[in-house]
Amino acid sequence: MNSNAPVLLFTYKRVYPLKQAIDALQKNTLAKESNLFIFSDGAKHEKDLALVSEVRAYLRTITGFKTVKIKEAPVNKGLANSIIDGVTEVMKTFDKVIVLEDDLLTTPNFLTYMNKALLQYQPVQEVYSVSGYSFDLGTSASDKADAYFLNRGWSWGWATWKDRWEGVDWQVKDYDSFKHNKQEQKEFAQGGSDLNKMLRHQMEGLLDSWAIRWFYYQYKVGGLTLYPVHSKVYNNGFDDFATHTNGSNKRYLPSLDLSHAEDFVFPNAVEKHPYYQKRFQRKMGIRARLKSKIESFVLKYI
Repeated sequence: MNSNAPVLLFTYKRVYPLKQAIDALQKNTLAKESNLFIFSDGAKHEKDLALVSEVRAYLRTITGFKTVKIKEAPVNKGLANSIIDGVTEVMKTFDKVIVLEDDLLTTPNFLTYMNKALLQYQPVQEVYSVSGYSFDLGTSASDKADAYFLNRGWSWGWATWKDRWEGVDWQVKDYDSFKHNKQEQKEFAQGGSDLNKMLRHQMEGLLDSWAIRWFYYQYKVGGLTLYPVHSKVYNNGFDDFATHTNGSNKRYLPSLDLSHAEDFVFPNAVEKHPYYQKRFQRKMGIRARLKSKIESFVLKYI
């Protein structure tokens, strides 16, 4: 079995950002040694048929990877079902995966970082995922590690292992108990002031998100996510055609890794890092979210 994790890329109807994402991924050091699986969702509306066809025509031209396998959904599944089904399918053959969407630009050392982190922490059951993206949270003066742990996952370029993924309860069967437990809700909110609302909307049918269910499962089992100090991913998806991201991206602008380094110092202690946890909670706090909403409102009417 290939020692590098396969790369799964999910796409829908935006060919230009997809081309940018593929171009960046092709520049990765490990691109030619990595299997690429592309999942193309079907058109949700008749007006999107031509756009989806344009995407699929481009997909057939992609080279630069060990293998390229394309799966075209005959109908629209939506991002949540696409990712749950796609990751589960590939996990039948591989014990780890790296997952991207078509609006994510990666640094040339993204695949190297992700694969080394997957290898390092595969035996450590407390680690549930690896994030390629990170906020610009500054740099801790207390250690020299190139990464840190938080108690929340992220969905902009991430990776996990089969034994973590296959345990997820996608139906969230214990939600009735959770929604009446204020202490658990308070604990869950330590990963961000948005989490409880997102989960509630998911369970009420107002949101269709694989990520919030993944985050909730990670909270329930006490899992951690590894983040890079300097982001290996930039989200290029804040535009009028984005399905899941829109508005102002100021809060999310990362400190990108421009070093092209291939070696990384990972943290010895598998625990939340107090410096980064505190700053992350500020980024995901109510005040920061309110400021971002105001910026988005202003942008909309300028």
